[in-house]
Amino acid sequence: MAEIPHAPGVERVLRGHGVVAIARRGEHFLAIRRGPTLRAGGQVCFPGGHIEAGEADHEAVVRECLEELAAPVRPVQRVWRSVTAWGTALAWWTVELEEAVTLVPDPVEVDEIFWLTLEQLASHPDLLEGNREFLSGVRSGAIRLE
Repeated sequence: MAEIPHAPGVERVLRGHGVVAIARRGEHFLAIRRGPTLRAGGQVCFPGGHIEAGEADHEAVVRECLEELAAPVRPVQRVWRSVTAWGTALAWWTVELEEAVTLVPDPVEVDEIFWLTLEQLASHPDLLEGNREFLSGVRSGAIRLE
């Protein structure tokens, strides 16, 4: 598992903890466009959000998928850690999503739902920068999803 990245000589102040859910169907990844009132509103990213007090990160990834997409998931493995530009430490989890589930976007948190290949997601012009770093790690083999 990769360490939390940061620029050499720069101390990051953590302002919270969150989770990111990586769900796949074949070669396609589940992504969302964030609601306009959220931090980084309008950006495309993986589903996820903050970890609540007393909650483990694997519990938070389940709750966030339910809140954002009405999607029950099973957490599989934490595959990466990072820190956002605004100081949130993230735990990136692969999750299993049932094939038959109908995704229902929360009207405040999610503007759109996408199923995109790694290349489509990595080249999306509205992709949140931290997601670009993650996808670069997946493409290089530094982050393994299996």
